[in-house]
Amino acid sequence: MNEDEILKSLGYVMASSYRLSVIKYIGKSVKIPSDIAKKIGVRTNHISNVLADLKDNGLVICLNEDAHKGRLYKNTELSLEILNYLNEMDE
Repeated sequence: MNEDEILKSLGYVMASSYRLSVIKYIGKSVKIPSDIAKKIGVRTNHISNVLADLKDNGLVICLNEDAHKGRLYKNTELSLEILNYLNEMDE
């Protein structure tokens, strides 16, 4: 993964507080949309839209696509690189 790709995706994530919050909350774990929605304080259907958008941009993956309830999401390597980059910026 090159730095240009990371920076392009970083700008995309930072342009939305929802995208940024979702990526940060998932971190290195696996989360379901309802847990993310509770943590961030928005409706689950909005989080589902954010997750679909992040998935389309290669930032999260769904581990059980066939499930209608309890879908599991985790960050991709690109998202983890973005989180590392954000942590370095905070230092």
